[in-house]
Amino acid sequence: MSEESLPTDALPEYAERVLEVAESIPPGHVMTYGDVAEWLEEGGPRQVGRVMALYGGAVPWWRVVRADGALLPGHELDALGHYRDESTPLKEASRASEGHLPRIDMRRARWDGGERAQGHT
Repeated sequence: MSEESLPTDALPEYAERVLEVAESIPPGHVMTYGDVAEWLEEGGPRQVGRVMALYGGAVPWWRVVRADGALLPGHELDALGHYRDESTPLKEASRASEGHLPRIDMRRARWDGGERAQGHT
């Protein structure tokens, strides 16, 4: 299936699966949009991002992130509060970074699916 288009009739079931993955990410950890798509073996980062934008408010949306660890534009402070509450590893912002906001330390915070990942390729 092309990353550019996901059939609209597949969205509700796909959305449910994306949200289930988001709910399974433990506090203090994250998965990228691409990680979620790879885990599901369907769609791509854009489809996961679309699902999270439309339906993600009901799950821990802050645990599904951009691969560069940047905080979600428009939701930075909400996300940052969650990351601090959950002790998610962060990299402090450089003085040159926009808004002086930290980024997620992807090397330390990224979750691979844990026990669920056993035997999953």
